[in-house]
Amino acid sequence: MTGPSRIVASIVAIVLLGGAAAVFAIVWRPAIAAVEPPGPQAFDAALVKRGRDLAAIGNCNDCHTVRGAKNFAGGLPVRTPFGTVFSSNITPDAETGIGRWSEAAFRRAMRSGVNREGQHLYPTFPYDHFTNVSDEDDRALYAFLMTRQPVRAPARENQLSFPFNQRPAIAGWKLLFLRHDTYQPDPKQSAEWNRGAYLVEGLAHCGACHTPRNVLGAERNSAQFAGGDVDNWHAYALNDQSHAPVPWDAEALFAYLRDGWHPDHGTARGPMAEVVSNLSSVPSSDVRAIAVYMAGVSGAPTPDRKRQGEAALEQAKSSAKSSSTKASSVPTSQTNAAGASIYAAVCASCHASERPLPYGGVNLALSTAIASPDPRNLANIVLSGVQAIEGERSPIMPGFAASMTDAQVSALLSYLRARFSNQPPWSGVEKTVQDARRAQTAFVLTSPAPRSAPADPQQREKP
Repeated sequence: MTGPSRIVASIVAIVLLGGAAAVFAIVWRPAIAAVEPPGPQAFDAALVKRGRDLAAIGNCNDCHTVRGAKNFAGGLPVRTPFGTVFSSNITPDAETGIGRWSEAAFRRAMRSGVNREGQHLYPTFPYDHFTNVSDEDDRALYAFLMTRQPVRAPARENQLSFPFNQRPAIAGWKLLFLRHDTYQPDPKQSAEWNRGAYLVEGLAHCGACHTPRNVLGAERNSAQFAGGDVDNWHAYALNDQSHAPVPWDAEALFAYLRDGWHPDHGTARGPMAEVVSNLSSVPSSDVRAIAVYMAGVSGAPTPDRKRQGEAALEQAKSSAKSSSTKASSVPTSQTNAAGASIYAAVCASCHASERPLPYGGVNLALSTAIASPDPRNLANIVLSGVQAIEGERSPIMPGFAASMTDAQVSALLSYLRARFSNQPPWSGVEKTVQDARRAQTAFVLTSPAPRSAPADPQQREKP
């Protein structure tokens, strides 16, 4: 080899070695030494109680508990465009859970998405939000989880295609999208607003559902809170693109998040029902802070938006006075006879009554599910209904999956859209209904047990 060739070869070798070293530095994380599982007596009771509230705000139980299984034992399937990831066992079991994790190992998982053994965790665990959680709150969460019942539950193998089944590739995702800056208070805002921002952007990870994602599965920061998708439900836009017939304000948000319903907005359904169920047991000051911050995100309604909300309330008031015998009185040019007949037969007795929420049906002129550009949520509600909660007074609605065909459900949905909103007709309604039916069948054995927030404040879970 000639002299110049040697030089070129050496340069190439140095570049390759440097590149390999850089990749190794990005990918490799050391293991953190195992510890003897600390007993429950090792943690202060007040710290555990605080951790319990934080875990409820983070909705930890619903992501880490499978229907019929032990709490926090993992195994819940999280379906993504790249395959299925199963949630992990976060009980203090020494062999299959986090019993041998130190607090430092737990904090690294929360902040950097790396487990005790040094493996990168898939971002279905929302550490891109948890990086905002303070050391003190991580300590309280650790104390709470380490005092739960240990459950032996080996991890289920993820079902991901190549290259997404290669954990080192996650390091590249983090390099692009994970920011390690912790939350910084805004001195121009109130302490309550800042508390809400800290919770929403951190532990509550609201954007994980309510923000659309890019092709690599990261949240699109330019469209924060513009609406997203989760478990075949559409998480509504929470910013100024909201399709709620009546604009939200802080008081309405607080009532909805605390009690699971609001007379001008209806009841929480789908994954949101699980969220408000947890929020019903945490300090009301934290729920109110979340509401104050989110009201700031949506902003004050424009004059036009305010007029639209007033018109929706007026329509709701007038429709509530209508008899259920008039349920099919919409001109046929605006709706369909089949849908009108189904509404009159099975819906109007509740939804056209004047019984107040949560025991009467929501006034459909105020339904975001009907005003939304996506009919999925309404299809899910009609098919599965609203299940009663044992031992609690709560909303209830029968599901019609077994008694209605896809064509009948589609006709009903189209009728409701035409009668109770001023939005254009949906397209592809029957396919949406078919997809919703299939998704409900697929999730019925693996999803968390259906719940919703207690409607009666006196029935809330006590610490």
